[in-house]
Amino acid sequence: MSQIFFLSHRFSIKGRVYPAIIPVQDKNVTGKVLFGITDPELDILDAFEDVEYERNIVHASLIDTCDEVQTYTYVWKEKNDPHLFGNWDFEEWKPVHMNDFLKMTTGFVEELEGPESKPRVETYETFYQQSENPPMP
Repeated sequence: MSQIFFLSHRFSIKGRVYPAIIPVQDKNVTGKVLFGITDPELDILDAFEDVEYERNIVHASLIDTCDEVQTYTYVWKEKNDPHLFGNWDFEEWKPVHMNDFLKMTTGFVEELEGPESKPRVETYETFYQQSENPPMP
């Protein structure tokens, strides 16, 4: 796993605890690139990202070597979504939402393995409606 950056911006989304990445000129998103993802694993990631995102190929630079790579990222489909705002910050998100997000993700995986699985967005919405800590606007 290596750190990368590519031309985009990571927005907060009103009513969601996860971010939206949108291509933006002169802005960079730093993230991780995972090597060796298999096709079945990619199918699971596609199912998890559901209808809100589309998998795109991006050109990114590895931070440690400055090498250019092509990799996939999931880009928010609604580029003009009025619910996008500001900057989404992992360090602010982690203490408030990470545990609930991990529980929701576990629920998604359990659903995925079941005969009548729900899509991730529905799993997310159901989980956070039942949660004592609903997402911040």
